[in-house]
Amino acid sequence: MLANALLSLVERIINHVLQLDSSLKDNLAAISDKQLLIEIRDWQQRILCVYSNEQIHLYSTAEHHFDCMISADIDTLLTLKNPAMLTQLIRKDKLDLQGDLHIAQGFSNAFAALNIDWPEHFSRYIGDAPAQQLWLSLQAMKRHGVNVKNKLENTLTTLCQDELAVTIHPLELAEFKQQNRQLKNQVSQLEMRINALLKLC
Repeated sequence: MLANALLSLVERIINHVLQLDSSLKDNLAAISDKQLLIEIRDWQQRILCVYSNEQIHLYSTAEHHFDCMISADIDTLLTLKNPAMLTQLIRKDKLDLQGDLHIAQGFSNAFAALNIDWPEHFSRYIGDAPAQQLWLSLQAMKRHGVNVKNKLENTLTTLCQDELAVTIHPLELAEFKQQNRQLKNQVSQLEMRINALLKLC
């Protein structure tokens, strides 16, 4: 079972976020008191999530009663920050959903629309100018982190494809697929000729 202390900490963080963006409560109001059961496959955990009395409540449970259930691994669940991914993941069989789809979409849409004015909240503790400067610094660090990540990925891809030749280049893969299709067509035509000849015999 997921440690109750950890679950309680996550619940407190989420409810603190609720206080930072008042529109989040409005967005969650439509699914108030609805039970969303989240099954994390690779952790073998089931967490019941309920929005009630303007708070999110999380329970580690073995219950089978719910209004909606989502079952997926943790990586897939993290992509649900984008509500458009929900139906796409279901089609790809990466996510199972039972019950009312609108409840899952309600939670996903509410948190996707989250818009917290961080400089405003920081300014309560350190003043307006330092808060704005801190926020700009954090944004710059985030952009720098994304750039470094992209460069590392490109370097690793180039190394594996060109230098070490352990992976195939996308152009080579496209050419292989085209040759494979041509060969398949030729085999199909040959098979049709053989069948036609057999009928004549």
